[in-house]
This record gives sequence, C-alpha cells and structure tokens, in this order.
Amino acid sequence: MGAAGLDRRPCILLLASAILMPRAGSAHAGATDVEPLPVIGPAPAFVLTRETGAPLALRDLDGKIAVITFIYTSCADICPLLTQKLVTVQDRLGPAFGRDVFFVSITLDPDVDLPDVLARYGSDMGCDPGGWAYLTGTADAIAAVARAYGVVFEKRRDGEVTHNLLTSISDRHGRIRVQYMGMAFDPDEFEHDLRTLMAEAVPP
Repeated sequence: MGAAGLDRRPCILLLASAILMPRAGSAHAGATDVEPLPVIGPAPAFVLTRETGAPLALRDLDGKIAVITFIYTSCADICPLLTQKLVTVQDRLGPAFGRDVFFVSITLDPDVDLPDVLARYGSDMGCDPGGWAYLTGTADAIAAVARAYGVVFEKRRDGEVTHNLLTSISDRHGRIRVQYMGMAFDPDEFEHDLRTLMAEAVPP
C-alpha cells in the first residue's frame, strides 16, 4: 500500500546503536504477563502542527497512551512499512483507538511534508485521524523533537532522508515505557504492550 502521487525514495536507516541517548535507557526487551513495563523517563514535550493545520501539543494527549514515531512521506520502503504495521494495530484496537491510544507520526522532512501532504499520506495509508495525527513544524522544531526522542536524521541533496527508526510508547502519565528500534517488532507484541498500559490505573 502506498500514498498515491508521492515521489518515493529508498529510506536509509542509521544504526540505532550509535544514537541511543542515555536518557532512553534500554529499548524493548519484551513485556510479560506478570511484569509491568519499565519506566524509561518522561516523554519530551512538543508543540507542532497537525495535518489539519491545528496545533497539537504532547500535553493535549494527557490521559492517553501515545505512540510517537518519525517518518517522511517520500520514503519508498521503511516508513510506509512501519505505518502499515501501525495501521494493523490501529484496526485491532477498535473503539480504544483514539479514546485510550493515540498515534503521532512526526515528519523528518518538513520542507516537503506540509499539512496537506501529510493529510493525503495519512488518508492513503488508511490512518484514522480520530486517533492519529501527522505533525510538521519548522526545521529547527523538528530537529529538536527528533533529538529529544533519540532520532538522528539528515536530509541529503537528492532529497532522501537518512534516519534511524525508533518508535516510543508513553503511558497515560506522559512517561516513556518502551521503545522499539527498527522494523523487526511484532504487531502482536506491540498491541500487547498497548493493552498492558491500558490496563494500568487511569490518572485522576
């Protein structure tokens, strides 16, 4: 599945081992039925612009589990594959999607990925805007948010963006609980982690 009319380029991933920040602790090691997911640290705050043109801040998602990832719409392979995996989880969550769990995809190519481009991409990929926001902003704002979440990227002269792939899940209290590196994660395990966090106490 792909976004219609978009110029797709191969996506080159940087080695995750070279960029994990001390704040991030460890990446996902596998949740179990008896052990809660560890608390890695507070999710870095941001205020960016949605595909609708409206602002969205991380604090707007207080009380929800947030899945935060970084993509760009002209990526030919890795980004759409990641998005397809997340769409699978979106569909499995049913009414919990948007109510309890919210997905956030932040572009790494803000010069190209204007709100209307992101809106078309999300629609073409089957993303439900009731629980999924595509965000853009100034180049400086995007760079700061990416760095805060442990994502390193560089836009090359040919328009290709090289980056590592790191997907973070924060709980209802705004704490990062797990990070998935790369594309190898199992959607079943991902959904299990989300439901584990959904079962935890809701903040007052």
